[in-house]
Amino acid sequence: MTPGSRKVAVVGVALSDCGRVDDTTPYALHAQAARRALADAGLGREVVDGFASAGLGTLPPVEVAEYLGLRPTWVDSTAVGGSTWEVMAAHATDAIAAGHANAVLLVYGSTARADIKAGRRTGNLSFGARGPLQFEVPYGHTLIAKYAMAARRHMLEFGTTIEQLAEVAVQARANAALNPEAMFRDPITVDDVLSGPMIADPFTKLHCCIRSDGGAAILLAAEEYVRDCRTAPVWVLGTGEHVSHAAMSEWPDFTVSPAAVSGRLAFERAGVGPEEIDFAEIYDAFTYMTLVTLEDLGFCAKGEGGAFVEKGRLRVTGGELPVNTDGGGLSAQHPGMRGLFLLVEAVRQLRGEAGARQVTGADGDLPRLGVASGTGGWFCSSGTVVLGRD
Repeated sequence: MTPGSRKVAVVGVALSDCGRVDDTTPYALHAQAARRALADAGLGREVVDGFASAGLGTLPPVEVAEYLGLRPTWVDSTAVGGSTWEVMAAHATDAIAAGHANAVLLVYGSTARADIKAGRRTGNLSFGARGPLQFEVPYGHTLIAKYAMAARRHMLEFGTTIEQLAEVAVQARANAALNPEAMFRDPITVDDVLSGPMIADPFTKLHCCIRSDGGAAILLAAEEYVRDCRTAPVWVLGTGEHVSHAAMSEWPDFTVSPAAVSGRLAFERAGVGPEEIDFAEIYDAFTYMTLVTLEDLGFCAKGEGGAFVEKGRLRVTGGELPVNTDGGGLSAQHPGMRGLFLLVEAVRQLRGEAGARQVTGADGDLPRLGVASGTGGWFCSSGTVVLGRD
């Protein structure tokens, strides 16, 4: 087999305990998710020769690998915020295809909620107050304010309404209601979203992601390992990544996210188009993220995201394009950097293991193609992965 020709599959996925998880550590959540992902694949840790981790705090992969009893010969510690895991998955896929690794474990764990509860403030040190950001921080220009500014620009330029943005939260909660692992499952309405406390205009509380504890892991492996696995393979068909900006002054257009580049690259490399995708897992720290990413991935035209999300299109039940089928960061879980959870849910959907929230076609068949797209910072970075089953 020539270098670069090996196919790569996700062969194991898992979540650690999520939601409200007190009296544990991020290391323990990493280990729990990793053990479960290996068990899901039916493989032992001795096959793992590649390892990737990153996180709020942060936990260096050399420390996490030692904690897990791994001695990898390929390692990645890319840190680009919430898109980290899609970008890492792309790097791992390339490494396996090239023969630099055979089986790569991506793992994450965070006690973001428990840290706040215990009075331990945590932050993503890669998006701090140094360098160009020192000119924004003194004015209280926080992450949520930056997303709020971008949302307002989209509303001004395209007539997107606050009710349309609220629909994203309502439909995410409807999907979460089908997920027994989701942190919040009670139905909400547009009025519930609009009447909540204001956080950063135009975002009220329910426009914003929840804060949880939790971890996740996926195992990617070369095609020759698939026959030894207990699960059906989910193939990595195409990936794309893009870094846009750090300072808001360097962002050319508040209505265009870096998914416009990462998505185009992923679809081109997969040889498929958005119209062929059966479902999408999209990073949703705020409702606007879902809307603009749908536009930039090509599911609707620029400026039409507001109309697209209306009428239940994002719902598992009856939706034309189910989005964030587990409830997303708005309702299921969001332990700081949620990109890896998108990949876990996409794989479960393609394997037909999503239970009551399982996406099916008109004829009842399992979905054939799914996409996971993560966003980091304040639309600073994006990673998109197209996945498919046999």
